[in-house]
Amino acid sequence: MKEEERGQRGTAALRLLAVCLAAAGLLSLAPAPAAAAGPGETALEAWSFGGGAQQPSAETVRTVIPLGRAVGIKLFSDGVLVVGLSEIATQQGAQAPAKDCGLQEGDIITHINSEEVDTIEEVREILQEVGDRQMSIRCLRGEKQLQMTVQAVQCSTDGTYKLGAWIRDSMAGIGTMTFYDPASGVFGALGHGISDVDTAMLMPLSSGSIMYAEVTDVKKGESGNPGELHGAFQVSQDMGELYANTQQGIFGRLTDDGLAEGIQPVELATRDQVQVGEATILSNIAGDQVEAYTVEITRIYPENDDDPRNMMIKVTDPRLLEATGGIVQGMSGSPILQNGRLVGAVTHVLVNDPTQGYGILAENMLEAANQQ
Repeated sequence: MKEEERGQRGTAALRLLAVCLAAAGLLSLAPAPAAAAGPGETALEAWSFGGGAQQPSAETVRTVIPLGRAVGIKLFSDGVLVVGLSEIATQQGAQAPAKDCGLQEGDIITHINSEEVDTIEEVREILQEVGDRQMSIRCLRGEKQLQMTVQAVQCSTDGTYKLGAWIRDSMAGIGTMTFYDPASGVFGALGHGISDVDTAMLMPLSSGSIMYAEVTDVKKGESGNPGELHGAFQVSQDMGELYANTQQGIFGRLTDDGLAEGIQPVELATRDQVQVGEATILSNIAGDQVEAYTVEITRIYPENDDDPRNMMIKVTDPRLLEATGGIVQGMSGSPILQNGRLVGAVTHVLVNDPTQGYGILAENMLEAANQQ
């Protein structure tokens, strides 16, 4: 693999991830930094176009359409994410300009010599144009904006100028849609953010979309080895555009609402309407068919804005246990319904017990969608 070529821009070169439950510990499309997996957990894994809907009044009973459908997801970053640092072989010996100038894993490079960069190709072109002359780099590190000076070196292997930084500009995978709000056209999916697989940093969203997908097979989960859904998606046909990648899920607007046809809206539950006890999840584990499976909400956690894991659930449906072993990567975002209301979405699975996992409250997902 050539340096600075991770995550090539364009559909054919998108890095395929399980936009579902996955990672060591809690499984999620990408483990969210603020909601890092606890011991023995793993999050469900797998990314901008303008804001969410207006906040309804307190008297309004909000209804949405629960989906549970698997979709393809692709995301392009705002800037390029530094996912690793390395040395470059030169005629003068090994050199590491990126490391020497102060770049770190997790930094997001936004500008080089005042030119905005969003793709690997743009970075590569600027490096070859500038050559061995000094250049300035502007990057984001958390909430801080930093500027540093660096000088690329010529690689003795292929003669190109490099910094010694591995960078990524895109991600793709399969995940589950949670809800669609016909009043605003907004949809929510995953129930957690999409983070880079190497740095665990929430990917900064420049643009992204969802596509029709079909689940082709299932790798069954077992203790210590989370399972996953495998699928194929139609890369030539987008059905919605993303506008936000947040700790509470990814959000966007549908341009093709075919997935919601014939599905009746349900009331969105508030926290005080969610109860310990029997519930149902909607999930797509074969083809494009969504089915309902029984689960039990075993615990509801105190409100915590920094952690989207609001409840614990246990799969009790023998059909789902037989087919998947419980919760697997790709089911992240599966709607949880109770007493005729949408109460939340599946987000994480316990690595050592795939029959159990975590969920986020639906009202927290919708609130996050409205704040963008």
